[in-house]
Amino acid sequence: MIDVKTILLVEDNPDDEEFTLRALRRAKVSNPVQVVRDGAEALDWFFGSGGHEARGASELPAVVLLDLNLPKVSGLDVLKRIRANEATKHVPVVVLTSSSEDEDIIGSYASGANSYVRKPVGFAEFATAVGQLGVYWTLVNQPPKRA
Repeated sequence: MIDVKTILLVEDNPDDEEFTLRALRRAKVSNPVQVVRDGAEALDWFFGSGGHEARGASELPAVVLLDLNLPKVSGLDVLKRIRANEATKHVPVVVLTSSSEDEDIIGSYASGANSYVRKPVGFAEFATAVGQLGVYWTLVNQPPKRA
């Protein structure tokens, strides 16, 4: 069975993780959120390896909220691996990061990001941005059918 409702949050900062989860709840996004805390774990989650073998690689999220600055494997490398795989190449990926560097923005889009959102500094702005992302990608966006 394919899980099209889960939001995958790839975030190593516990404060940003909590802010994101709180912002999604505040926006009344009720989709389950799976959190992974580094790039290697994100790849394990996607491809059903490491500690995520039981999950099954065919279960894909509705959207990935991906930080760029991750331990073990960078967010950009995670994005490239997702896009290089036939089974995962169409999963929506939103880069959600504190970086406003042109190099990161250009690299993210060149690697297949669907959107690039800079994390606002204040919680109110952050909550609004994340809430809008959650609603759009889980309710409004029409993804391709998965086999």
